[in-house]
Amino acid sequence: MKYKRILLKLSGEWLANKEKSLSIDYSLVDNIAIQLKKIREQKIEIAIVIGGGNFWRGASAEKNGIPRNRADYIGMLATIMNALALQSGFEKHGLKCRVQSSINIDPKVAENYITEKAKKYLSSGEIVIFAAGTGRPYFTTDTAATLVASEIEADIILLGKNKVTGIYDSDPNINADAKRYSSISYDEILSKNLKVIDSTAATMARDNNINALVFDIGTKDAILNVLNEKGLFTKVSK
Repeated sequence: MKYKRILLKLSGEWLANKEKSLSIDYSLVDNIAIQLKKIREQKIEIAIVIGGGNFWRGASAEKNGIPRNRADYIGMLATIMNALALQSGFEKHGLKCRVQSSINIDPKVAENYITEKAKKYLSSGEIVIFAAGTGRPYFTTDTAATLVASEIEADIILLGKNKVTGIYDSDPNINADAKRYSSISYDEILSKNLKVIDSTAATMARDNNINALVFDIGTKDAILNVLNEKGLFTKVSK
């Protein structure tokens, strides 16, 4: 593997087991931990940004009279719950792990996000999970991922999607003839208004010259495979 420091963006929605009505499926957490342990054995530093869609969907909340900014703050709390669950799951497999939050929270729960501290932890071999998005409403956790990746100087962003094997010219869950891009530029994503990542995230990653790999997190050994550029994915570059 050619990367020293990676940032993995995980979908909160993917963590759920809807068949068993579980908000967090710990067999999925174990699967991630096993893969990350193999990656750490290769001396690759791992940062993670986690979403909160398994607990809370802000867009649907707006329809029920909750203001957008308040709905987004509730979503940030959901990401903290996910981060703590991941931390426990990873530690069970012997991985050293920290949670840092972009919103102020009791230090018994999680540290406040400080870039230099995060980089120090990563350099010492700890996994750092970043929770609470950017700490501000109106921004997605994909944007948080590109922001954190820029600040900690990650070599690559791994955007793990839920049941989507990359970036397509239309929604593959609706259009069976949708075409998947094997590679694409951030400018193309913006000009074609492709929705797999939002425009703010795409612009920030482009301007900071950070490539991304977009893949389906739910496939077997997905993280290991995409790091070795195996399987189905889309590579995004400037």
